[in-house]
Amino acid sequence: MFNMEKEKNSLETKKRGNPEFTKGKSGNPNGRPKGTPNRITTDLRTWISQLIDNNREQVIDDLKKLEPHQRVQIFERLMAYVVPKLQSVQAQIDINNLSEEQIDYIIVELSNRITDEN
Repeated sequence: MFNMEKEKNSLETKKRGNPEFTKGKSGNPNGRPKGTPNRITTDLRTWISQLIDNNREQVIDDLKKLEPHQRVQIFERLMAYVVPKLQSVQAQIDINNLSEEQIDYIIVELSNRITDEN
């Protein structure tokens, strides 16, 4: 018969992991260089790239069979891997530190942009 308490005690007394390493200390203190992808990620990206390269004609044929709105959705999703995403930029200007000339310049530039947009 299975004894749960006995099994629990035997698991607690077993040492886990590699006894040569202490907790929190790596066998390689420098670790993997920053920005270096792990081998599995690299292998997976290579495989996906080869899969697409080897099936380009089929992918093109499949895209042609889609409805226009479906094609646009696919193109939009694929663009995320080619075109970098724009990030919003926020500028804070302390008007108290600007000269009269700088303030006038900003007013003229903003006025010109508003006029150009209309």
